[in-house]
Amino acid sequence: MPLQVLLVEDSPGDARLTEVAFRAADETIVLHVTADGVEAMAFLRHEGVHLGSPRPDLILLDLNLPKMDGREVLTHIKEDDSLKLIPTVILTTSIAESDILRSYELQANCYLSKPVQLDAFDELVRSINDFWLTKVKLPQQMQS
Repeated sequence: MPLQVLLVEDSPGDARLTEVAFRAADETIVLHVTADGVEAMAFLRHEGVHLGSPRPDLILLDLNLPKMDGREVLTHIKEDDSLKLIPTVILTTSIAESDILRSYELQANCYLSKPVQLDAFDELVRSINDFWLTKVKLPQQMQS
């Protein structure tokens, strides 16, 4: 079964760059994109238009999102018994120590800052793929 990745990203440009970088790293990964925190939670809870959405193997979460910010999304994920085991990686432009600390307090699995240079961004996505989707043993998907 192909690995499912949920990218929660409000920037269409960053979402597209991530999609292209993942495709280059591993064509079998299925990347789903939601543009705000409310839509991300609907995807994860199989609500509305996301009724048939798959359970992701990995969540890449931006912090600065419309409607519901990434910190609130992370809180909801980690408080939900059916979602809390999904590795959640913060992928954001912020390098603020307060954002890093708060993300780990909310049980983020790791915190990565988006590089501004395209080559560095591609390398970061390759390292995410290599570590989280190749080397790490992920929990078997739970049946809803």
